[in-house]
Amino acid sequence: MPKRVQVIGAHSADFVWRAGGAVAKAVALGGVAEVIALSYGERGESGELWKQEGQTLENVKRLRHAEASAAAGHLGASFRCLDFGDYPLQIDGERLLAIADVIREFAPDVLITHTSVDPFNPDHPVAFGAVDRARSLAAGAGVPSAFGTIKPPQLFLFEPHQPELCAFTPTVHVDITSVWDQKVAAMAEMQAQQYLQTYYAQRGEQRGNHARRASGRSEVRYGESFMRVLPQVVEEL
Repeated sequence: MPKRVQVIGAHSADFVWRAGGAVAKAVALGGVAEVIALSYGERGESGELWKQEGQTLENVKRLRHAEASAAAGHLGASFRCLDFGDYPLQIDGERLLAIADVIREFAPDVLITHTSVDPFNPDHPVAFGAVDRARSLAAGAGVPSAFGTIKPPQLFLFEPHQPELCAFTPTVHVDITSVWDQKVAAMAEMQAQQYLQTYYAQRGEQRGNHARRASGRSEVRYGESFMRVLPQVVEEL
């Protein structure tokens, strides 16, 4: 069944590396996808851009917006940034409500964000905490409320850069073989972080191997891995 998939990342490029294939696959199956960035990663994740003489913060934001929009376009998704600033990303009450509104407006079936632990990135755990809390607010904790609520979306965490240090255990492998070229094209748009393109291309092959072993499907070549947070409700096992 076609699904509404929403990815909320701390920085504008986070979705590409970690969930680009899942986004493209959802759209290919008739779904709708939206990418939200809480910041552009303009301070802490745009090293290549800051090497340019005379660079400015506003120009970095402009370039990062263009990169992320183009990448989302390859995947068939929309992109927008809430521009909260990074390093450090800080979420107060007003910003929390803004995130809840974003989730409520899109009403996703599937919501994807960061892990709650990341010892090498100060913004990723903050993004998780905000998105997780905003999801509960948007869904009214699953009970009737005095404000508008949506059906509780399934919450997944995408794979962090160093999963073994981030309390990440894959519970779902997504076969992205059919949309791999789209993900590669999307990653290529991220000129501010070119060094990650090779890393995540290799990770796609590794997770494809793990998916083959877990499923017995020899045709799986590339994969992305996720960790389910909420229990799956089924009629039978």
